[in-house]
Amino acid sequence: MSFKLAKYIEPDFTQEKFINAPNAKLVKAPHAKAAPKGFHATSIFPEYFKIDGQWHLAKDSRMDAVPVWDGEQVRVVEFRNIKAEDMIVVGRTEDCSEGIYVHDDCWLREEEEEVKNTFAFRQARSRETSFTQDYKELIELLKYEKANNGYVVWVLGPACSFDTEARRVMGEIIAHGYCNALLAGNALATHDLEGGYLGTALGCDIVNQKQHFMGHYNHLDTINAINTYESIPAFIEAEGIKDGIIYNCVKNNVPFVLNGSIRDDGPLPEVYEDNYVGQDTIRSHIRKATTVIGMATVLHTIAAGNMTPTYRVLEDGTVRPIHFYMVDTSEFAANKLGDRGSLAAKGIVTNVQDFMRNLSAGLDL
Repeated sequence: MSFKLAKYIEPDFTQEKFINAPNAKLVKAPHAKAAPKGFHATSIFPEYFKIDGQWHLAKDSRMDAVPVWDGEQVRVVEFRNIKAEDMIVVGRTEDCSEGIYVHDDCWLREEEEEVKNTFAFRQARSRETSFTQDYKELIELLKYEKANNGYVVWVLGPACSFDTEARRVMGEIIAHGYCNALLAGNALATHDLEGGYLGTALGCDIVNQKQHFMGHYNHLDTINAINTYESIPAFIEAEGIKDGIIYNCVKNNVPFVLNGSIRDDGPLPEVYEDNYVGQDTIRSHIRKATTVIGMATVLHTIAAGNMTPTYRVLEDGTVRPIHFYMVDTSEFAANKLGDRGSLAAKGIVTNVQDFMRNLSAGLDL
């Protein structure tokens, strides 16, 4: 199968509802971090705002933020980044009546016509779902992204480092250009580097899963060694680490963003201890993302998902869809993003070890 992007259908601005719509109302922010009453909050969908008689698409959107007119374009800004006297769009309708239009039905897909039955089995995504077609589509998507200068962001939980084969495959995905940025927490980096340093993850052998003697010290020894060298790259060089997820990020100049939490050991030197600085750094990569894949981490995947719209405006003005996958053993976790407003996310219910093996076979890694 060959992968084809869904085609974006622009609104027909010759329709009366667009022509007769008023300009969107702009009101100054009363002070930093505060929006005027009645502010408009953005969604995951393409949104257009009528300013001085012209409709403008917010090119870089996310949910739960506010649209700010800077005199040339609509910028989508988090509340914490609002500046005093920013000109913010006010209005809570989405049908042009206040100069705001949310374009939710905007993709033309070349698909076979589906049979629609009033009553049918196996329509939900659960542990009983066959994900064979999802794997085929994802593998072709990754090949497409690599060939067409896409930007694939992976969001990883620590379980991705607990198995030697899963760890190897993720390293190969990075080395072969299927990962453009990696988002994770302190734990993923710690246990992955522990695997390269001591052959364990949380003290258990990453090959046979057996406990090492006094293995509960291993992740602490790893953190301490890295902090002694004062950086992850220095530790990798000095200790001769030759494989793994973070090793391949460093070796192949793939950026990784590590965000801390209230329960972290250490943390490692590269971990963002200020969560809002970390969140801004995550968004700097999500702003470029064309595909996002979250594995075995509800917290970090939802954090990334809340920053990810359904579309990306490319440099040439082309609008394309953003693909989002959530991989987890829990049906609840795999489908959680749908409950948080990220309706475009596709859940795959499986463990990361089997998921990585399927990708390895499909990508010949």
